[in-house]
Amino acid sequence: MTLPTGVLICGATGLIKGRQVTTHWSAHHLLPFFGAVPVNKRVVVDGNMVFAAGVTSGIDGALYVAAQLRGDEVAKAIQLDMQYAPKPPFDSGTPESAPADLVDAVRHSFEDITARREQTARRIAERLGVSAPAGT
Repeated sequence: MTLPTGVLICGATGLIKGRQVTTHWSAHHLLPFFGAVPVNKRVVVDGNMVFAAGVTSGIDGALYVAAQLRGDEVAKAIQLDMQYAPKPPFDSGTPESAPADLVDAVRHSFEDITARREQTARRIAERLGVSAPAGT
């Protein structure tokens, strides 16, 4: 299973160095490799950049951007047009709320991509002059 996360691409370019950032929980631990400050929130705004933690939080982030560019009423109209009124059937949308055995199983399914991402992140950290976190 591959989970794309644009923040890692931004990290490779140096764009997130020193910024407060979030991303999908499977890659959250890699943010310090890029000199970023990890924040465990669905949406994080740092200056002129907006970061989202996953697919549905990407919708939240996009609505935030729409509100900033065109105002709250436009963002609300977009939300209504999308009929975006999340009420998930289960409370397992984060590692903190999901059962531990489920988190372990899903984390296991990410092991291969996570290892490859970390190898790349370590190389980029060196190029960016960022001290790579130990024990990751």
